[in-house]
Amino acid sequence: MKILLTAINAKYIHSNLAVYDLQAYARKELAGESPVEIKIREYTINQQPDEILGSIYEEQADVLCLSCYIWNLQTVELLVRDLSRIRPGFPIWLGGPEVSYDSRDVLRRLPQVKGVMKGEGEETFACLCGLWGQGDPSDEDLAGVDGITFRGSDGQIVENPWREPMDLDQVPFVYQDLERFENKILYYESSRGCPFSCSYCLSSVDKKLRFRSFSLVKKELQFFLDRKVPQVKFVDRTFNCGHAHAREIWQYIRDHDNGVTNFHFEVSADLLNEEELELLGTMRPGLVQLEIGVQSTNPRTIREIRRTMDLEKVARATERIRQQGNIHQHLDLIAGLPYEDLASFTRSFDQVYRMKPHQLQLGFLKVLKGSWMKEQEEAYGLVCKWEPPYEVLRTRWLSYEDVRLLKGIEEMTEVYYNSRQFEYTMEELEREFASPFRMYEALWDYYRKKQLEEQQHRRSARYEILLGFLEERIPGKQEYFRELLVYDYYLRENAKSRPGFAGEETVSAGEARAFYEREEKERNFLPAYEGFDKKQLRRMTHLERFPQLGKTVLFDYLERSPLTGEARTCILEGNRKEENITEKLENASCKNGIKSIE
Repeated sequence: MKILLTAINAKYIHSNLAVYDLQAYARKELAGESPVEIKIREYTINQQPDEILGSIYEEQADVLCLSCYIWNLQTVELLVRDLSRIRPGFPIWLGGPEVSYDSRDVLRRLPQVKGVMKGEGEETFACLCGLWGQGDPSDEDLAGVDGITFRGSDGQIVENPWREPMDLDQVPFVYQDLERFENKILYYESSRGCPFSCSYCLSSVDKKLRFRSFSLVKKELQFFLDRKVPQVKFVDRTFNCGHAHAREIWQYIRDHDNGVTNFHFEVSADLLNEEELELLGTMRPGLVQLEIGVQSTNPRTIREIRRTMDLEKVARATERIRQQGNIHQHLDLIAGLPYEDLASFTRSFDQVYRMKPHQLQLGFLKVLKGSWMKEQEEAYGLVCKWEPPYEVLRTRWLSYEDVRLLKGIEEMTEVYYNSRQFEYTMEELEREFASPFRMYEALWDYYRKKQLEEQQHRRSARYEILLGFLEERIPGKQEYFRELLVYDYYLRENAKSRPGFAGEETVSAGEARAFYEREEKERNFLPAYEGFDKKQLRRMTHLERFPQLGKTVLFDYLERSPLTGEARTCILEGNRKEENITEKLENASCKNGIKSIE
């Protein structure tokens, strides 16, 4: 008996922790008792459906189980219909959050599907595997399995009770063989459930918060550390809701840091206490990154979505972490929430933007089946897309025109803020506008006016477009902003050829040659380049003079910031062409990953 667990992920770098958990738990429970082979196949939504269809068919499984989410449900339904045509009577089961809360409707819509596994699946899947190992389960057999809805032999749909949440320690560790996760993000779960009741989130449905024992977590974290995996992403919905649990894990990864592995956590910033903030401040730069869901700064919106948040505490905690300078912060906002009109969202955007996160994610409300938000569709005037991911189109407070504008703001924020490629230009440009939101709105208007919004742009073109916007909007400061753009460009890019917007070389070949000859002998600024000669030093760094800024800068690409990827910079004497940048070197200053142009 061959069972095929199938995941269709959003991207190639993603892996599906759920199907690996199901496989590992069932193997543990059925060891030596059942002639069942459980195999996993992972695909992505970017693959052609025919390719996935053919691959599943070639497996010639006896039972197919498909993991369903908002990003893959359309692909899953297409596969189900086509598979039933080439293999009539093929037993197909679905599971996952996108089918758990309307399982009856799913079976009515897809008569080819035998059953749906609802909610937490490890124990349910293991029970089914035990039955499948004995042959085709009868209706009576299936009626005894909690956590499923199934189609009986008479065609009637039978909905069994939901299964009680399980002890998280019973879920086996799935990463013993790392070869199958090569070039993938590794997801790890140290808790399940959520203590909060956010109306848009399915995690609020499971109120039984459970933690994996620290003795197990410690052992499994050490497995990752010993093998120096690049990143481990915790999928805990609110990682720091248990203070002792969070502190133990953070303390362990700090004390056992291997200098390579990065750990990602989703936290509530207002829950961070002084002890935790101090602990986070002792982490190696790049060891930890935090995702913080603010969602809105409108107090009425926060109350309406059943969320608990102290905005002042969030602001203090994020500023403290930012000042410590060692942790990447990613802050989230959601457009389309109740009582959030365009003016309110503008305030939310500006307030969160001024917290200066490394990334500001502007998302749009998704009205998920099973959530309390779904029940309030009529009351809130929610109009959403017909198909997954059910993204909001308009609300009582936000028109479709407003949503379209916010989509443009999202794109501009992604390109000119989240990319971190225009950091100092955008920071200075903000002074020219009433607020950050108005700045991105003006930039989006420029894109639309020039019909640039639907084009694919190379990286250097984004600088040229921004320069065009600046020339039109602030013509008196054109040269000043052009230099800032050049600074931002070389802060990230050791360009082999000079971009057009940068103009002519500002440091002559003779000046550069003299500088690198001296640096080869004295190592005043590039001590990490031991063993490299002057020609190699020149290729691996960049010198640029900025007359408007009054600086000459050496960009060092070997020692980049682990948080931002920015080059280490050294401010040299000699900001005019007639000056010699090799003189007065004792007055130079070097900084790594922090602002060096004041």
